[in-house]
Amino acid sequence: MSESARILDRSTLGGMDFSAPKTEPSQVNGFIPTRPQRQPPDSRGSTQSDALSGAPVAGAHSPVDDAYADEFADQFGELAEFVADPRVTDVFVNAPGEIWVDRGEGTHRARRPALSETASRALAVRLMALGGRHIDEASPCIDARLADGIRVHAVLPPVSPRGTLISIRIPRRGGLSLDELDANGFFPDVGAVRELIARRANLLITGAGGSGKTTLLAAMLSAAPSSERIIAIEDVSELRVRHEHFVSLEARQANLEGAGEVSVRRLVREALRMRPDRLVVGECRGAEIRELLSALNTGHDGGAGTLHANSLMDVPARLEALGALAGMTPTAVARQAVSAIGAVLHLERVDGVRRLAELGRFTLDARDRLAIA
Repeated sequence: MSESARILDRSTLGGMDFSAPKTEPSQVNGFIPTRPQRQPPDSRGSTQSDALSGAPVAGAHSPVDDAYADEFADQFGELAEFVADPRVTDVFVNAPGEIWVDRGEGTHRARRPALSETASRALAVRLMALGGRHIDEASPCIDARLADGIRVHAVLPPVSPRGTLISIRIPRRGGLSLDELDANGFFPDVGAVRELIARRANLLITGAGGSGKTTLLAAMLSAAPSSERIIAIEDVSELRVRHEHFVSLEARQANLEGAGEVSVRRLVREALRMRPDRLVVGECRGAEIRELLSALNTGHDGGAGTLHANSLMDVPARLEALGALAGMTPTAVARQAVSAIGAVLHLERVDGVRRLAELGRFTLDARDRLAIA
């Protein structure tokens, strides 16, 4: 990868130096503690050092806030203590009923007996019902959002031959600010990121799943002036933005009769009629990329979107692939992206620590195709 792909264009993006990212001593979940932590009673067999050591402990003995455990007990049953644990970002039930937990340092199996298939299936059905969805053999793969933005995905047999699968993604309560992220070494230079916000640059945040794209986007939107109207569109609402004039729109899947679908693509068009100062698409996964690029090319500065990508240099190929789903040629994608997006921020998660790893901007190559400079 060329040096220009790793270092910002200093004349336009503030001259951030990515060669020596900061590190801070206390990092939980790759950021900072996700909820106020309390020292549990000694009888529970856990110490405060467990929460910060990064040790592969995923058992029942964890610094759970009893208030949160009580709140989630009726919803998550035997998984409630994991969902309430301030360090936990993901909980998984793998067939046949094995419980795995990620506290920011990778997944580890919980120290407790596996759930029975009957209990796993009942839990999946209950969680989907709480999210207004229905799961059965006819619709064996379902995604739902519960209270507090908790996202649940479940798969039933026969799609999962060994038994029911459940994946739970737990967002941080209240979100993180740019200052909090910076305190944990997320940014090489937070000042340059603030400059992007101040001059209302359109941004594309990329990275792998769990790298912190939604967390960073929420922090940047929270730093926008309070007089600006922000409209965010998401497939499943996950953004937690501390802003007085933040409006959230969530897509809706079709019901059992195949009616009632409201797609991200349609919501982009609806949002343009709501006079946004900043327009955000939480994650571009398909043809909605055409609407996002079109919107950002019509005077809606300060907008943003997120995208899954392996590296900064892979982003152009990802955009071309999504554009093809919308019937756009590579040249059309390239010209619109160069005009619409002012900076690309690529995130990485290494050894459980999330950080802004690379930042670049789009340009056209000699073939009139999209490239990173």
